[in-house]
Amino acid sequence: MTRIASHRGGTLEYGDSTPQGFAATAKMALEEVEFDVHPTADGAIIVHHDATLDRTTDRSGAIASLSEAEVRAAVIDYGAGGHPLTLEELCTLYRDSSVNFRCEIKPGADGLPYADFVPRVVETLARGGMLPRTGFSSFLVESVDTIAAASERPRLWLVSPPVLRQIGADAVIEIARLHHIPEIGVHVDTADAALMAKTKAAELDFGCWAAHTAHQIKKALDLGVKVLTTDRPTLAIAIREHHQKEQGR
Repeated sequence: MTRIASHRGGTLEYGDSTPQGFAATAKMALEEVEFDVHPTADGAIIVHHDATLDRTTDRSGAIASLSEAEVRAAVIDYGAGGHPLTLEELCTLYRDSSVNFRCEIKPGADGLPYADFVPRVVETLARGGMLPRTGFSSFLVESVDTIAAASERPRLWLVSPPVLRQIGADAVIEIARLHHIPEIGVHVDTADAALMAKTKAAELDFGCWAAHTAHQIKKALDLGVKVLTTDRPTLAIAIREHHQKEQGR
């Protein structure tokens, strides 16, 4: 069965990386919640998609240059007045949930990985009791390598459409194998049966992200990918239930 990951806690249903979205996802009949993490200037780890607050909150500035208190004072747009959560808070929220973590390691505002950040994320997850239930992801191969050095938990490389287009599927697979990356995820619009077959022939797992419309969700389910990541988790759950019934006939 294709797994469903609620992207940023269901952005199109609850706002981008909001407390209400993460709380709702924790109660859903799906397998994973996807989220991104960034460090603050005083050592906290914030659950937020962008490296800055500018696009999705009422405040501005790079998270890494602000204090925890400054970041947490921001109000998330369309988020029912919610403020950014810390990773510790997210661990507490999901400790008794059946939904597992998919933690994306993001770069800073300069596009470069944060120094010495991944081991801190791993330690925080371990302290919060969620590391055994966490898989990691990143668009940066360097960060995927850093994850492998810090933890034995599953990890995947998110392959953007420009990268897939510029270097081709064969090169993507070769890079994944050279770096011992067991899984790749591609934008759903670039996924097809041929790419999936080639990836699986190389003994790599294959998933999709950005499956936000009914058409995209159905496409991922029809392909039978390992996991689809979606901004509309309740829609994905309903479509998967219907898809399973149709297959059972």
